[in-house]
Amino acid sequence: MFFVFGPSGQIYRGGSGKLAQLAPVQRVQRPQGLRARALEPDAAPRHTGAVKAQTAQQQRLQEAAAAYVQTEQGPDQPRLPVLRVADMMTVGAVTLPPEMPAHDAWLALARQRVAQAPVVNAEGRVVGLLLRADIAPVDLLPQPAAVPQAIARARRSVSEAMVSPVPTVAAHTELRRVAPVLLDTGLPGLPVTDDAGVLQGFITRTDILRAVVADPPLDLWS
Repeated sequence: MFFVFGPSGQIYRGGSGKLAQLAPVQRVQRPQGLRARALEPDAAPRHTGAVKAQTAQQQRLQEAAAAYVQTEQGPDQPRLPVLRVADMMTVGAVTLPPEMPAHDAWLALARQRVAQAPVVNAEGRVVGLLLRADIAPVDLLPQPAAVPQAIARARRSVSEAMVSPVPTVAAHTELRRVAPVLLDTGLPGLPVTDDAGVLQGFITRTDILRAVVADPPLDLWS
């Protein structure tokens, strides 16, 4: 079961097949936040955090590949497959209020080392999804001519920068149903909610990939 929520509440409830047909649910174009920033041809990036993140990602990929090789040996005991979103979602995910300044939100995401977070209103209901690629802190500025525009973008509120309406998924949904939605929308993950939009967790592409190489295994076909 999938839903679509915006500031005004629930827009859609049903299967994944019709999500791509909804006009409010547009495919996300990546990235947006740093699109105006251009480096000189001989200039080196000053943001070392991106280099560290890339190194960490490469290490995780190597670990995942090693784990996949180990699965060829087969399990010692029968293993129950991972089937549903609830089996892999992150509970207690980072959330952001819609009135938070985008600059503060970027710092909060950077501190938690996550690339996105559900935007939740005072009632605990999801109203959007903020992607770190869509915002930029004040100290990451483009060329001088574009500085005023970059500052204005950094000073936006979360509600102005978030993806909304945003698709969400119920915890009992099969994991194999989530992957096509992530591909169709271009989103890195989906909030997990009940049918009222109350946040229960968050499921990402990384969670699904981890399930592919983890023990117990991910069952994509049953």
